Amino acid sequence: MKLNIIVDGRSNAFDVPDSLLTEAVDFFEKLDADMDQGWQMSRDWVQSPDPEQRCQIAADKILTAIETENEKLLMLMAAYILRTMPGVTGINIDITGDMNETDIIMGHDDSRPLGPVFS
Repeated sequence: MKLNIIVDGRSNAFDVPDSLLTEAVDFFEKLDADMDQGWQMSRDWVQSPDPEQRCQIAADKILTAIETENEKLLMLMAAYILRTMPGVTGINIDITGDMNETDIIMGHDDSRPLGPVFS
């Protein structure tokens, strides 16, 4: 699966192996368990992050992974985002210090019929 990661106007498409979404389930479950305890999202404490907020948290970790050249963490967080929000095609990571401003980009539903549906 592909995830387009946009940082400071630069876009890179990362090819995340489908197998990683199933092989890293234990890691994802631990990450979710940690987030279930609440999370500091920039200046706000979020008691129970929803799926979009969880992806914003993961995107913030991607930014750290890029800065530290940690490709393994980048791939794990990209896989987490793809698993948490099916249909996501990209993330536009905020670099101003407010992870709440990170945008999750969802794909279009191309499976809809072009005309009216008759029953």
